[in-house]
Amino acid sequence: SALWDYETPKVIVVRNRRLGVLYRAVQLLILLYFVWYVFIVQKSYQESETGPESSIITKVKGITTSERKVWDVEEYVKPPEGGSVFSIITRIEATQFQTQGTCPESIRVHNATCHSDADCVAGELDMLGNGLRTGRCVPYYQGPSKTCEVFGWCPVEDGASVSQFLGTMAPNFTILIKNSIHYPKFHFSKGNIADRTDGYLKRCTFHEASDLYCPIFKLGFIVEQAGESFAELAHKGGVIGVIINWDCDLDLPASECNPRYSFRRLDPKHVPASSGYNFRFAKYYKINGTTTRTLIKAYGIRIDVIVHGQAGKFSLIPTIINLATALTSIGVVRNPLWGPSGCRGVHQVFTPWSLLCWPQGSFLCDWILLTFMNKNKVYSHKKFDKVCAPSRPSGSWPLTLACVLGQAPPQPAHCSEDQPPSSPSGQEGQQGAECGLAIPPPRPCPISAPSKQMVDTPVSEPAPQDSMPTDPKGLAQL
Repeated sequence: SALWDYETPKVIVVRNRRLGVLYRAVQLLILLYFVWYVFIVQKSYQESETGPESSIITKVKGITTSERKVWDVEEYVKPPEGGSVFSIITRIEATQFQTQGTCPESIRVHNATCHSDADCVAGELDMLGNGLRTGRCVPYYQGPSKTCEVFGWCPVEDGASVSQFLGTMAPNFTILIKNSIHYPKFHFSKGNIADRTDGYLKRCTFHEASDLYCPIFKLGFIVEQAGESFAELAHKGGVIGVIINWDCDLDLPASECNPRYSFRRLDPKHVPASSGYNFRFAKYYKINGTTTRTLIKAYGIRIDVIVHGQAGKFSLIPTIINLATALTSIGVVRNPLWGPSGCRGVHQVFTPWSLLCWPQGSFLCDWILLTFMNKNKVYSHKKFDKVCAPSRPSGSWPLTLACVLGQAPPQPAHCSEDQPPSSPSGQEGQQGAECGLAIPPPRPCPISAPSKQMVDTPVSEPAPQDSMPTDPKGLAQL
């Protein structure tokens, strides 16, 4: 049964220049891959850590004007805490003097238009509307249309909103982004602000070459680096990502670990249904004891500060693992030019060292050899042998292993003490001829089973001219 068969590789040296060039070319490509990409680009000799612990503090400065007032940072920055995500308002639509009462529903609300009171259901509450319907149909704020009356904050937003543009001076707003990171595995920490006490931050702005450690950016610079139009972005709103990347090679001095900044737009601007960015908030006050509010729909530029990073440092374990993988892939340990103590004698003597000498990284060449080469059937016949080990006493397992590997002396049944054994015949003789190896003159077979020392003794390599007495399959033409 094939379930109990044991398979062991056999090495055949094929003297074919084209196949040999292809094999060495594949080895060279694998070697270049490991040297250039694995070790130089990926730095696989290092132990790495991704996702540093990070803290971000932001601060915006600047003033701007609209048609009716001057705006300072306390009014156009939301939220004011200075975290990693904040919004700078560039345009607003304000609905002033809203109070609790009744008024026409917005014409944009579904089923809000009506012709008579019968079209309006009293007590109906639309989740996308502005209040509770009273059951009356009333004229709209302007035009001949009518909508259902609602009880809520009146007037509704569409009826009395006023637009104001704050983006006139917004490109000159300055944003301080203070960032510090920590890699706990390597006990390494660093920040993005220069360690100076001469008031450096009060007079500098970011420049990648001259002021890398001055993280003060102008809003216009950020939008420009993201490849966006400031006028369009200020009108409709949008989300800009400020990405800080800390890729650090800790085998180098700490001064070589520097932040890298990149900017890009994060929201889908090409999707009309969801392009832009806006939000609402309200300011409450009292007029003659009546609670009043101003509803503001704000359009602006939201800034998301995102920190990435990876640190690496030399470690012996990944170096050994990747080096062993590289050597295994290119098959360095299987070099047919090695001497008898190396891999060249693997088909003659079974030793623990020979386990390293089986074919490595040669699948492509074997496939070409056994599929497309001339006499591929002969190569296939020589590469794959089926050997049935003779039954032996329970204490003679070294001899059985030697027979499977083709290294056993002749069977005692063919010899006696007085008469030398005959030459190999049958399947074993055919195997010896197919291997292209000369079988040395057999020794006189002792009455008892051969000793373990006889099995493990290496057999000297025969001379080439005696290696093939017969050529039944035309192997000399290979």
